[in-house]
Amino acid sequence: MTDHWFDDAAGPVVRPYAMTRGRTRSSVVAAQLDLIALVLSDEPGAGPEDDPEGPPTEDALLADHSLSPEHLDIVLRCRRSALSVAELAAELDLPVGVVRVLIGDLLEAGLVRVTRPVPPAELPDESILREVINGLRAL
Repeated sequence: MTDHWFDDAAGPVVRPYAMTRGRTRSSVVAAQLDLIALVLSDEPGAGPEDDPEGPPTEDALLADHSLSPEHLDIVLRCRRSALSVAELAAELDLPVGVVRVLIGDLLEAGLVRVTRPVPPAELPDESILREVINGLRAL
């Protein structure tokens, strides 16, 4: 019998509470993230011209030792394309709760932006859309 608790090929196991430093919620109040909320991170040099610094480069992110490897993964993946919270959790193979806390940290640091979906109550009524279509056809 072996003394290993996990398969050697799996590598070291890091518990989810260690990644979030024991937190189950983000300190950012606005970080109540829906599963389909899109997370975006700007490319370096993509910021406004009046902001000479703009988003940090990949080298600057790597030099920032306050960010965990999971934080870096989220920022770099969201630079390629906007990803939902659920997609990030699946790609990183992490629980959704952990990803929400990590995104909250990145929001607080200003490294990502989140766009939330439009609530169904704010969407236009189907009958209004039909009337608009009929009005356009009548033109």
